Amino acid sequence: MTVKRDYYEILGVSKNASAKEIEEAYRRLAVQYHPDRVPAEKKDEAREKFKEISEAYAVLSDPKKKREYDTYGHAGIDSHYSQEDLFSGTDFGSIFRDIGFGGSGSFFEDLFDIFGGGRRDRSGPRRGADIEVSVKISLEEAYRGTEKELSIYHTITCNVCKGSGAKPGTSKKVCTKCNGQGYVGYSRGFFSFTEVCPRCKGKGKVVDIPCEKCFGSGKIKEQTKISIKIPPGVDNGTTIRIKGKGEAGDEGGSSGDLYVVVKIEQHPIFVRQGDDLVCRTELPYPIAVLGGEIEVPTIEGTKIKMSIPAGTKANKVFRLKNKGMPNLHTSRRGDMYVEVIIHVPERLNDKQKNILREYAKSLGINI
Repeated sequence: MTVKRDYYEILGVSKNASAKEIEEAYRRLAVQYHPDRVPAEKKDEAREKFKEISEAYAVLSDPKKKREYDTYGHAGIDSHYSQEDLFSGTDFGSIFRDIGFGGSGSFFEDLFDIFGGGRRDRSGPRRGADIEVSVKISLEEAYRGTEKELSIYHTITCNVCKGSGAKPGTSKKVCTKCNGQGYVGYSRGFFSFTEVCPRCKGKGKVVDIPCEKCFGSGKIKEQTKISIKIPPGVDNGTTIRIKGKGEAGDEGGSSGDLYVVVKIEQHPIFVRQGDDLVCRTELPYPIAVLGGEIEVPTIEGTKIKMSIPAGTKANKVFRLKNKGMPNLHTSRRGDMYVEVIIHVPERLNDKQKNILREYAKSLGINI
């Protein structure tokens, strides 16, 4: 079994590399390994290398795919994406125009040629793109679970032409620029290139009389309100998938999915650490010395009593079991950790001062 190399290693960048650094690394390697820039005897080797670096770039340049790869590795990517989906949505075109390789339309077709897979048929149904949005919630909402209404501006299939782009009663015509092939060829010096036909965008057919509602695109923009249930225990960065609420597909293809990334607002009292919560509270000096009880807040919005043993020192941390956040995947709850800070009063009345002086005197301290 072949073990896939790490994508960061393939591009020669660190895991903390910026989007710009990832793109620059890919540009350098693409110029080095593009099959049209190597001798004939090295083309097969270059194709494999080019495929490898292009796959790494397709994943690491996409924030969603990169996050999945950083979390789950190759297993997460391979289980969620076909090879077509892996390259879909990646802007190779601008990069390859800059370095002299054309790049009109979706560069995925060019990659298929380079990888020996042949040119796929672009005239059939194609799935729409996914959409990623974020939603802000409070820590209390993350604790209880909540429901949010989102307003999404996305494309839907035109209800007049049913996604064909042609006026009802008419049909598409064969593209005269590429003769229905979907791609055109040209030469530059000693090199020959092919690229997606700029007129039909690789479909091989064009709309002769466009639909009056969508103007030939087969899709229209629409503002849609979507209610999303956020379960208890979500953490910052948790992604919720809503199937079929992304962009509309082409030629009657299915819609993409909507991915909602949860962002949890900073809390004034609690800091979350996994399923646990951490907070700090002031401890009156007499209770620290003599022991007693104090009240501490909880994420539920109530206060509970916590026992303080005599002689408690500053910054001691107490653990309250099962007072933290619920786990997203199980029924257990995390714990709450309370760090106590000894409260030193700024003002005392005469009686309190005299008591402290007597205490100091008993310790042999003259104040």
